Amino acid sequence: MSTNWVFQGRCWKFGDNIPTDALAPTHVMFKTPQEMAASVLETVNPEFPKKVRPGDILVAGRNFGCSSGRALATKALAATKIGAVVAEQFSRTFYRNCLEIGLPLMEARGVHALVNDGDEVRVDIKAATLENLTTGKSIQGTPPSPFLLKMLEAGGLIPLLKSGKFAAGDFAGAARR
Repeated sequence: MSTNWVFQGRCWKFGDNIPTDALAPTHVMFKTPQEMAASVLETVNPEFPKKVRPGDILVAGRNFGCSSGRALATKALAATKIGAVVAEQFSRTFYRNCLEIGLPLMEARGVHALVNDGDEVRVDIKAATLENLTTGKSIQGTPPSPFLLKMLEAGGLIPLLKSGKFAAGDFAGAARR
C-alpha cells in the first residue's frame, strides 16, 4: 500500500445520492470482487465499469454511498483499482467502510463544481487537496484524523489491528471524523 497518498488520474464525475446498490447491485453480491467491479455504477454510467483504469479518481456530490450499509459496495469499488474517491459528503457508513478496507477517500465541499468528467485531477489525501490539472483550479478538503490516516496507511482496520501499530488511546476519538 502506498504511503505517498497522492493519486493522479482521469476524473469520473457522479452526482448526489448515489446508493450502495448502484455500486454493488444485488445480482453480483456473491461474486468475486473482480466480477463485482465489472458492474460497479453501470446503472449510473454504463461506461464506468468498462473504461475505469487503475489510479482514476471518482468525484461525487453529496451523500455518496447512501441507502443500505452494503459493505461489499466498497470492496467492489476498490476492485476497480481507482486511486481515490472524493465527494462533497459521504454517507457515514460508506465513509467508514472505505476506511476499514483501506480505500482512500476525502470530503471536499465544492469539489463537484470544480471538475468535469474526463478532467485530469490530482488528489493528496494527507494534505486533503484536489487539483484539477485540466483547469488549474484546486480545492481544500477535510483531512482524515491521525487515527483514520493510520488505518489507511495500514491498508484498513484488520491490517492495522494485526500490525499492532496502534495505541489503546487511538480508538478513543475514532468515532469522530
